[in-house]
Amino acid sequence: MAGLYSCNKPVDLPNFDESKWQSDHNGCLGRRLQMMNNLKQCKEHIKGLTEDEIVQVLGKPDKNELYKRNQKFYIYEIANATECESSNEEAEHIYLNIRFNATGLAKEVLIYND
Repeated sequence: MAGLYSCNKPVDLPNFDESKWQSDHNGCLGRRLQMMNNLKQCKEHIKGLTEDEIVQVLGKPDKNELYKRNQKFYIYEIANATECESSNEEAEHIYLNIRFNATGLAKEVLIYND
């Protein structure tokens, strides 16, 4: 009986600690905020990745949204998420937003403040 093999090679973002990012759900521990410079350097490497590859590297998104024409957005909270116990409503909230096209490839990577 033949086994199943995956053609997908692991995704590796340069100078980016995937496990550190993934362990900081909603950015509550401040690790994601400490990684901002590394994340900014990796933005171009994130573009073109599939949804599965994004989840492999960044983990499941904190939020996701669906829009018309099969567009999907993954949102990762970087700093001061409202879900955190120590959240300060007056402090700045920072997010990573990844937009996927209809074929499931990351087309836009934004880091923004709310």
